Amino acid sequence: MELFHDVNIDWLGKKWYFLGFSLIFSVAGLISILFWHRIPLGIDFKGGTLVYVKFDAAPSADRIREAVDKAGIRDSRIQPFGNQLGRGPSNQVIISLPQKELQESNALAGSDTIVKALGSYYSATGAANSGKLDLDNVGSGTLADLLMQQDPEHLGPDAGKTKYTQQADAILNYRDKQHDGLIPSFDALKSIVDPAVVSTLQQQTYISGFHVFNTEVVGPQVGAQLRGQAIRATLYSLLGMLIYLWWRFELIYGVAAVVAVFHDTLITIGAFSLTNKELTLTVIAAILTLVGYSMNDTIVVFDRIRENLRMTRREPLPELVNRSINQTLSRTVLTSGLTFLTVLSLYLFGGEVLHGFSFALVIGILIGTYSSIAVAAPMLVAWQQWRAGHGRAAALPAAKRARV
Repeated sequence: MELFHDVNIDWLGKKWYFLGFSLIFSVAGLISILFWHRIPLGIDFKGGTLVYVKFDAAPSADRIREAVDKAGIRDSRIQPFGNQLGRGPSNQVIISLPQKELQESNALAGSDTIVKALGSYYSATGAANSGKLDLDNVGSGTLADLLMQQDPEHLGPDAGKTKYTQQADAILNYRDKQHDGLIPSFDALKSIVDPAVVSTLQQQTYISGFHVFNTEVVGPQVGAQLRGQAIRATLYSLLGMLIYLWWRFELIYGVAAVVAVFHDTLITIGAFSLTNKELTLTVIAAILTLVGYSMNDTIVVFDRIRENLRMTRREPLPELVNRSINQTLSRTVLTSGLTFLTVLSLYLFGGEVLHGFSFALVIGILIGTYSSIAVAAPMLVAWQQWRAGHGRAAALPAAKRARV
């Protein structure tokens, strides 16, 4: 399918505009990385605790941050979680606690810390319920111990232990599996347990209106290991592609392609720094994906240049490269355009958790398509002109013949 016929765009004639565009975004990203936001690493790489919290109403990020700050935890990040197109708000947030605030030895206490901190979120009930158990966050064992201590049904220690443990399990099963961790009211429990138990719960517990449903912990050593592995994975992928293109084409083809991909990676990471978005493992996966995508797009252009070099050895290289880019333009627009629409939909409608992954792909596909035309191809011509200026053979090698 050909979208464009008889295209005759002088791409290399616009190389200085392309150079200016690349310099602006590359330098802006570098300045942000070195002097402004740095590289905003996520919990995966710097270590810390992620606490997932669900509220019974739309939460205020400012009030949550204020409550966490009052608990003595600084530099926390509040991120909405779970909202999707066509659905109402999930009322869920992810609270990121930095490693320096919670040492690795007691990082699992992050959940308890957040529960205590958010007790002030509902200021109207926080003071009145001081000393009571939070029924939305209490564990089964603690709740069973409370019921055995109070013994609302006068069962005695032996019979009471078994029955109160069963009732505690039934209450938490009702809370977690039927109501996503949030008990609607004490009256709703009357169909689950004895009314005497409900009466005791009303006196000894309270319903906070929020529930910590998951906690993830990454220690500083694990974070450092993941950070090193991510850097090595990216560098090894670039090195492997350089070696392949050196073998399949010529060294200059490989160098030009790797420079273009490095350009794409730098601008993508710079975009994360400029927008202060966290780099996580999923973002690294997206960056490795765009490395492969950009390289594939560049190889398509290089392959056409190679074929045209074999057929027309006397044509000036700038004209040949322009013609090769124009001949592959329809393919580039079709594949890149459809892929871009897919990842754009993922970014817009995929929810907060996928924003980092899809944002990297949106930026990477745009820059990767651009670099295969505006960075990699002009490097071939610049190399040929440099060789000609130094009295060496002016012709670009037509690449090594088919190797399989």
